[in-house]
Amino acid sequence: MKLLATHITRYWYSEPVSMCHTQVHLRHRACANQTVLQYELTVSPQPGLFTSHKDYFGNEVTSFSVAEPHRELIITARCLAELHPSTLADLEQSPAWEQVRDELPRLRTPEAFEAGQFVFESPLIPAGDPFTAYAAASFPAGRSFLAGVNDLSGRIFTDFRYDQRATTVTTPVDEVFGSRRGVCQDFAHLMIACLRSLGLPARYVSGYVRTGEHFVGAEASHAWVSVWCPVSGWQDFDPTNNTRPHGEHLTLAWGRDYSDVTPVKGVALGGGEQVISVSVDVSPKNGEHSVED
Repeated sequence: MKLLATHITRYWYSEPVSMCHTQVHLRHRACANQTVLQYELTVSPQPGLFTSHKDYFGNEVTSFSVAEPHRELIITARCLAELHPSTLADLEQSPAWEQVRDELPRLRTPEAFEAGQFVFESPLIPAGDPFTAYAAASFPAGRSFLAGVNDLSGRIFTDFRYDQRATTVTTPVDEVFGSRRGVCQDFAHLMIACLRSLGLPARYVSGYVRTGEHFVGAEASHAWVSVWCPVSGWQDFDPTNNTRPHGEHLTLAWGRDYSDVTPVKGVALGGGEQVISVSVDVSPKNGEHSVED
């Protein structure tokens, strides 16, 4: 399936901005189940400086600067990608979760080394007893690792309420745990905190879900969790929708938490008060299409 993703971010300022410096993670990754066919990033006003590089995790990062006075900044990213859904791993055919936890530090493969970086605390995701205790119900002794992860995802979906007004991007995960409310970013952080508190490898994935389907969170950037299993590699789980991403989730970037893959961030000189608007549309495209269609 081919999907065209359009992500528009608008900043309105009460006073002129004389200069801004912005960094974005808006280009989709090329990965096993996803091929990027076309990509276009436009900015208004036109930046005087435009650079791109790969970050530590292999995500493409674009930076730009606008040096002319402006009271509105519009960032539009369009990407046409083709998804290649593979067979989902059997939840019961993975090793016991204790085996994954105990063997990961001893494995000497590049894949295990990469996964080992995602068992530690990160800037927005602490580990701790409350998360360990919550996760324990999903991970009794000897349970299959992936079955436990899937159960944890389902419990977060059931126990927590999706509420766009309950949190902001700065709300700590322990507050989300206490209030039982949040959005996809919060639920991904919470699930990762639970897994890492058990010593299990989990990373934060930023992306989109297809518009117009039954998915919660399709109106903006989405987030879910990827865990590493020695038998089947990285496997994705979406606690916001209690599903396993399989053909309708577009991957933008991944890292330790939201702070590693923030879609748009930057600084501005002047501007006064600001209003931000974000819109996302992800629609299927059949036949020959370009990002301009």
